[in-house]
Amino acid sequence: MPTLSIPPQSLLTLGVILFCLGLFGALTRRNIIIVLVCVELMLNAANINLVAFSRLGASPNLDGQVFALFTITVAAAEIAVGLALLLAFFRLRQSSEVKDMNQNKL
Repeated sequence: MPTLSIPPQSLLTLGVILFCLGLFGALTRRNIIIVLVCVELMLNAANINLVAFSRLGASPNLDGQVFALFTITVAAAEIAVGLALLLAFFRLRQSSEVKDMNQNKL
């Protein structure tokens, strides 16, 4: 079965575009859930770049894939903790807006 060869420049460009979209969304959106999704998008863009750079080296190896696997594990833990905090915040304030998080009143 022939392998599909994707140029590394295309992968790096895709990673940069996804990271920029995630950064824009995380900085401009007001809903906490959307901010968490944008952070996940940025982590996935970093994973694409890790895998692309592991293919680009003089001696291609699996280091990028291993780092990407660790990043996926950290992202799963991050989203679990983030959703737990969001549920606790929503129960307390009945809101999921970022602007409501900086109020210190209970």
